[in-house]
Amino acid sequence: MDERLPDPELFRRGGVRLATRLFVKHDLRATERQVRRFREFAQAEDPRADAVVALFRRLPKDHGRRLFEAALRDGVHSLDDPPQELVEFFEHTEATPYWVDPARLDCGARAIVRTGVLGLFPLGDMSLMGGYLASRATKTLVATGEIERMASQRLVETAAWWLDVTTPGALTVGNTGYASALRVRLVHAHVRAAMNRRPDWDYDEWDKPINQVQTAGTLLLFSLVFVYGTQLLGIRFSERERADMLHLWRYVGWLLGIDEELLPATEEDAWRLFWLLATTEFIPDEDSKRLAKALIESHAAIGEGRGAVGKVLSHVSVAAHSSISRIVLGKANADFLEIPNDVVAQGVILAVAAGNFAAETARRFIPGATALREYVGALERRRYVDRLGRVFQLDPTYARHFKAA
Repeated sequence: MDERLPDPELFRRGGVRLATRLFVKHDLRATERQVRRFREFAQAEDPRADAVVALFRRLPKDHGRRLFEAALRDGVHSLDDPPQELVEFFEHTEATPYWVDPARLDCGARAIVRTGVLGLFPLGDMSLMGGYLASRATKTLVATGEIERMASQRLVETAAWWLDVTTPGALTVGNTGYASALRVRLVHAHVRAAMNRRPDWDYDEWDKPINQVQTAGTLLLFSLVFVYGTQLLGIRFSERERADMLHLWRYVGWLLGIDEELLPATEEDAWRLFWLLATTEFIPDEDSKRLAKALIESHAAIGEGRGAVGKVLSHVSVAAHSSISRIVLGKANADFLEIPNDVVAQGVILAVAAGNFAAETARRFIPGATALREYVGALERRRYVDRLGRVFQLDPTYARHFKAA
């Protein structure tokens, strides 16, 4: 008899335990056979994207990337005699799966937009910080040797990409979110190729670089963890909205090259996949601590160069972000990552969440309030992108990553 395995530590501590009790009706635990099948994907990569990257290496410098951008903009068959690798890649991605429902994509995007800039808090404090617990997935970041210097840049690039793919209408073929998803897929393939060329890559300990398990895990951090995290901060979604947000991310995952077997179709599917990840991937190490420290320091950087006021801003920023991380990840994981423990700040976060919940409850009963909140949320997001553009040199084509490979 293939018995179900016990819950991983993450499911017995912190906010995850509460979430599973609230949102999951059935037993999530996997069997040994399911775990073995899941682990097979740790040796699987992305053949179509990897073939495109191999093509780039054979072509003159930057020529392959220019072809890719032209195909994104005008379609692969607009190119004169396009390489077969590009044809196969784009013909596959443009053949939208039967299960994709444009109306659901739009509904899910509007629910995400409604969270405004508040939706960015789960992105850094829950998704990125929680992802550092998966130490095998962090090895590509460690291998670059730029953990500390690039922490803020990674956070900003991730936020900009997230805003791209969650804008209503942006995932239609050729649009901004669609293009951003495919560009990041190519970035993954470039980094994977670079790691595979390294003589020091430990396949026995770390599996294949940026493999299917790790990419699926990243997708869950943006989808399930976002839905759960914003609810923890007081945002309210209907059951339909939660399902549609996950539907949106299922399609994003497909564009990123994730095997359909690893793309959750329902919220319960997502929690089952998260259980498998928590069981097999959440194995933190010293590199996890380094990444967590770098992320915390990027939050503190908000006050640099502002004197006494800046010191206060830095303290508040670190306290707020760290408190959210601790509430979600639980004491054991937060202590291991050496996340600051400010009990007063955690109380303030919970009080703010209660206030948000009250306001959200009222919104659901006031005619026009939801549409107004969507409008304000979209405005907040546009202003945030404008600020990012003024402070950071954002490159939507990710040329820096292409050169690194």
